[in-house]
Amino acid sequence: MSLNAAWTELNEALKALRLRWEAVQPDWQDAVRDRFEKHHYEPLEAQAVAALRAMDRLSPILIRAQRDCSTHD
Repeated sequence: MSLNAAWTELNEALKALRLRWEAVQPDWQDAVRDRFEKHHYEPLEAQAVAALRAMDRLSPILIRAQRDCSTHD
C-alpha cells in the first residue's frame, strides 16, 4: 500500500468515526459516555490526526528518496 493510499484510508476512517460519534452524542449523555470520550475517543482521534500529519511530512521525503534512487541506477 502506498503512503497516499494509506493516508486516504486513514482520513476516510477518521471522517466516518467523527460522523458516527456526532450521531451518537445526542442520545448518549451520561458519565459513561464522558469517560469513553476522554479515555478512548479523544486519544484515538488525536493519534489518527498525528499519524496523518506525520504522513504529510514523510511524503515529500519518500518522493525525494525514490527520485534519488531511480536516478542512480
